[in-house]
Amino acid sequence: MTERPPIRAWFAPGLIGLHVLGIVAVAFCLVMGMWQMGVYDSRQHHEQADKRDVPRVALTDVWAPDEPFTRELNHRPVTIDGAFAPTEEQIWVTGKKRDGRTGAWLVAPLQVAGGDTLLVVRGWAPQTGTFPEVPAGRVQVDAVLEPGEGAENGVRSFDPGERTIGAVRIPSLINEMPYDLYSGFAISTDEPSSGGLDLVPPPQPDDVSWTVGLKNLAYAMQWWVFGIFAGFMWWRMCTETIAARRAKVA
Repeated sequence: MTERPPIRAWFAPGLIGLHVLGIVAVAFCLVMGMWQMGVYDSRQHHEQADKRDVPRVALTDVWAPDEPFTRELNHRPVTIDGAFAPTEEQIWVTGKKRDGRTGAWLVAPLQVAGGDTLLVVRGWAPQTGTFPEVPAGRVQVDAVLEPGEGAENGVRSFDPGERTIGAVRIPSLINEMPYDLYSGFAISTDEPSSGGLDLVPPPQPDDVSWTVGLKNLAYAMQWWVFGIFAGFMWWRMCTETIAARRAKVA
């Protein structure tokens, strides 16, 4: 079994400089890694801020009825100019939670220029029932665009009798409504259009991809690997120097 060198051997005059060099090298790599990680976090925050600070524009300026729902439209604030379809053509989207309670969204078809129709969530109710009257005439509704919801296991399909469905699933509703629907929907932030229901808070655009600033994240990892390598080389050079001195003494 190899005998360990005594502690004082590590503090021999010839090793002090090596210790200082090792500490400086490791500290430098750690600091550089933290700096690059800070840049990565900063870019993530800036991306989130850019998404939150998108100006509100007219729906027709950013999206045409026959265009797909793109990433740039997600959580986009818009103003919709149009007229609501008749009250009885609204639907309830069940299974929607708010403040710990399960209720339903009231979704109304809003016909925009050319007769194309965007589904608009007017508000949330604790239970389904009689539809609130839609605003009469031409209206302007402030809303936030969202992609259509998917069909998950256990989600109710459209019930034409009760006019309920378990999700805002555009492909299913296209077959049930006599309108040319947009491929996404909107959540209204407009109190006058709510029909007395609670407004639905739109999702916050916090889903910034971790790949934003990926180069800086990679640089941070690279610097930390360098730091580990510098620590290993310091340990190896010290142990080899101590071993060589002990061999000379022996």
